[in-house]
Amino acid sequence: MKLLIPAEPIQARDEKIFSIVETFPEYLGKGQEVALRAYRNREGLTQKRLAEMTGIPQHHISEMENGKRGIGKERAKKLAEALNCDYRRLL
Repeated sequence: MKLLIPAEPIQARDEKIFSIVETFPEYLGKGQEVALRAYRNREGLTQKRLAEMTGIPQHHISEMENGKRGIGKERAKKLAEALNCDYRRLL
């Protein structure tokens, strides 16, 4: 049997730490869209399957993930139930 040993993190001296905005500036102000897509992917769901689970049309989910449609509190609650997360994370 082969034992796997986790890799040790490497720390450099004077290492600069970058903020999320510095690393991914294209996501600035797109927290809802990113969160919705991330939670959906975490649960292994397609937009179509999420639509079936929530009753929200698939093209609306696509528009929400692309910032073309707001999510709103009631939809956030439906989505959060299907995505096993707090609905406030989607607002």
